[in-house]
Amino acid sequence: MKTYSRMEVANTMAETGMVPLFYHHDKEIISNVVKACYDGGARLFEFTARGAFAHEVFNELSKFCQKECPGMILGVGSVTDAAAASLYIQSGAQFVVTPVFREDIAIVCNRRKVLWSPGCGSLTEIARAEEMGCEIVKLFPGATYGPEFVKAVKGPCPWTSIMPTGGVSPDEENLTAWFRAGVTCVGMGSQLISKEIIQKADYKGLEEKVRKALETIKKVRA
Repeated sequence: MKTYSRMEVANTMAETGMVPLFYHHDKEIISNVVKACYDGGARLFEFTARGAFAHEVFNELSKFCQKECPGMILGVGSVTDAAAASLYIQSGAQFVVTPVFREDIAIVCNRRKVLWSPGCGSLTEIARAEEMGCEIVKLFPGATYGPEFVKAVKGPCPWTSIMPTGGVSPDEENLTAWFRAGVTCVGMGSQLISKEIIQKADYKGLEEKVRKALETIKKVRA
């Protein structure tokens, strides 16, 4: 399995501009979702580890990606403590995303030189995360803060790289607002991978949706 440096992961986030995120307890469903995102052009995927025995599902997904999606950078989200971060890194996670800023997770990831994106909600939290080596901070919940918050942060801190998650949708108006405000990339969950897509097993539809979102991001940036 290819191991990506944290700078390679950060650069891929910046280049593609989008990280799809999703969780399902069924290994076949989550594998089909990841493959559809990969075929649609996504090169990062965040497995949101929220269910019982989620690490077992991740183990199988990691092996699946190695074989079927060799260029996919698979990471883990919803991590809340250092032990969980270490477990998923051992299972092949190439980046770690957290809902809150925790120094114990930062230490584990930094020791292994794995990119970590902590959920931050204030400029003080963002600054502290950057002091501890964070490359791209997660703005969460994104819908609560909005693009204007990003714009305000980027004023005094133009070096800060921000990835909003929650409240991001694939439509052009929403993406335009975020990227014009100065985000580096966006995390997209249920607005991209909807319940309807899963219920209908419409993986071709998801593939096209991902492709269109990436094209929109490219257009907005241009």
